[in-house]
Amino acid sequence: MKIAISGKGGVGKTLLSAFLSHIFAESGYSVIAIDADPDANLASTLGFPHPEQITPISELEDLIEERVGVRPGTSGAFFKLNPKVDDLPESYSVKMDGIRLMSMGRIKRGGTGCYCPEGALLQALVSHLLLQRDEVVILDMEAGIEHLSRGTTKAVDKLIIVVEPGRRSIETARTINELSKDLGLESIGVVGNKIRNEADKEFIKSSVAGIEILGFIPYDPAISKADLANEPLFTACPQTATEVKNIYNKLMSASRQPSVQG
Repeated sequence: MKIAISGKGGVGKTLLSAFLSHIFAESGYSVIAIDADPDANLASTLGFPHPEQITPISELEDLIEERVGVRPGTSGAFFKLNPKVDDLPESYSVKMDGIRLMSMGRIKRGGTGCYCPEGALLQALVSHLLLQRDEVVILDMEAGIEHLSRGTTKAVDKLIIVVEPGRRSIETARTINELSKDLGLESIGVVGNKIRNEADKEFIKSSVAGIEILGFIPYDPAISKADLANEPLFTACPQTATEVKNIYNKLMSASRQPSVQG
């Protein structure tokens, strides 16, 4: 299964990505978790030690020059759009508890557009991970779909848009939904996060009418406490873990795979 997770900044994309990665791994799947958000927090949320030591692929200038033929920052030069990337998941990732993590970094730099050496390598790598790998792939994206193309959307089993009870979050979700449909991605679902009451649920349901609701994650004070105490979120926040397991079961029901109990 290939899952892409998007939404407005701060709504809980990384939290959902991390919890889903843990649940898939606990269920016996090999998982590749891709941090494609420039504000990279997936490693720490997953509980990887020393996340600050993980260098994003887009910052590995020697690797980029080797694979695409041009060093980042070079202007007016020709470079490969289909570089070799099939060895990168094993060579440039960290692994723990059945989860292999890769940090992408920015897919483009200001003023350069996406047709830059690092962008070419990242696009090729994302395509490889989504189209040619057999593992479960969970893609934690920034507030958009820049890491997806018309070709890679065919491999995405579900785009999950995370929202919170708020107008700006809903507006971002609607934009992402429309952009995704323009690329031909129809399997889209919404997860509501930071839910405090039934009114929050009803607000989200009415605001994203026509998009599948995969579940609601309640506001959980344990998340902030665990973060401050530097404790693993997945074990320190059982309420959130239970709700994400329900979302996992709903995702898997379509493929008729075994479910897990909360």
